[in-house]
Amino acid sequence: MQVKETLAEGLKHEFQISVPASDIDAKIDARLDEMKDKVRLNGFRPGKVPAAHLKKVYGRSVAAETVDQLIRDTNTQLFTERGFRLATEPKITMPTEAKEIEEVLSGKSDLNYSVAIEVVPAIQLADFKTFNVEKPVAEVTDADVDEALKRIADQNRPYAAKAEGAKAESGDRVTVAFKGTIDGVAFDGGTGEDIQVVIGSGTFIPGFEDQLIGIGVGETRTVKASFPKNYTAANLAGKDAEFETTASAIEAPQESKIDEEFAKNLGMESLDKLKEAMRDRLVQEFAGATRQRVKRLLLDRLDEAHKFDPPPSLVDDEFNLMWNSIKAEMDSASKTFADENTTEEAAKEEYRKIADRRVRLGLVLSEIGEKNKITVTDDEVSRAVIDRARQMPGREKEVWDYYRSNPNALAQLRAPIYEDKVVDFILELATVTEKKVSREDLLKDDDSEKTAA
Repeated sequence: MQVKETLAEGLKHEFQISVPASDIDAKIDARLDEMKDKVRLNGFRPGKVPAAHLKKVYGRSVAAETVDQLIRDTNTQLFTERGFRLATEPKITMPTEAKEIEEVLSGKSDLNYSVAIEVVPAIQLADFKTFNVEKPVAEVTDADVDEALKRIADQNRPYAAKAEGAKAESGDRVTVAFKGTIDGVAFDGGTGEDIQVVIGSGTFIPGFEDQLIGIGVGETRTVKASFPKNYTAANLAGKDAEFETTASAIEAPQESKIDEEFAKNLGMESLDKLKEAMRDRLVQEFAGATRQRVKRLLLDRLDEAHKFDPPPSLVDDEFNLMWNSIKAEMDSASKTFADENTTEEAAKEEYRKIADRRVRLGLVLSEIGEKNKITVTDDEVSRAVIDRARQMPGREKEVWDYYRSNPNALAQLRAPIYEDKVVDFILELATVTEKKVSREDLLKDDDSEKTAA
């Protein structure tokens, strides 16, 4: 076997490889010899099929399999000897001329092919004992519990019919019947009877609810609205529709009382028990927020400590994934980059930086896990699947079967578990100090979140 490196540019390498015809022929003969005792052909006793006849019957398929395996073995040996860790699958360029391919498969010609690869750079890990990480923590106060209960009460507030002749206002609940058309033609799902609409809730397609303001009981009006571009029904997405809408009832929201009866309506023994359950839920919520903040700060520290050029193809893939998502979101919301006070060029530059960071952090976390033998067990993945199934009552078996038959979906569950285990490993070595913060500071949005690994 002859190997000639034809390109060594940064993380990209290309090789021209030549495998002698004699090596290919020897491997084909060895494979046919293995098959001799297993093949059953009419007219021949087991193990007595002449090699020439066996080659005539199976030679071409065995040759193709042998060449394919030879390429894989040759590439593996080449990458191992040179200490390469591949960032992407190798790109192999084979002969394209039919005559040349036939001569290779028949053992008359050497196999000549090229392979292009992109490798992961060597990563020098930082000393995590030198890391200082601030852990923001917030206590759950009585005011927090009261505010959470008020939100629940608002979601479950009663409504009462408005006086005769009253008109609908924002926040009112209007019961309507409607018939929808697109270009004058009715469409599936466009008809509804006794449908309750809370004006301002954002439950219906954009523009529908606002046009109910001022409507009265028994009144019919034409509501014009457009389906979002990313609407689930592809045949309706982005279409303009008209709805002949008649109101049959108008109700105003009433004051919600947070008392013993309210608690019992929610299935709790008493108001005290409801407050206790709400406090426990908020404690978990705050703990989750603290965890996310600490993880984000740690990732920032890892980013600062590990500066290197990641494989360009991985960055391109990550950027394209994000960019396509951003464009889809903007299109569905009918927004432009000017609406976001930026330009498409500036936005691309920003998201390419984010893609670079994500890829680097992913490689760093992988390196840490590999060097410290951090793994995710099958039991941990199974527990994650069970958690997902529990989130969909009545469809548990469907969820379980989906993950059992979909390796890529399982890999998506395994990845965050692995990342969290690596993060925990680093935090055990780092110096972590707690800092008391307010609930608002703990839960506030942070632009850096989108840059996390």
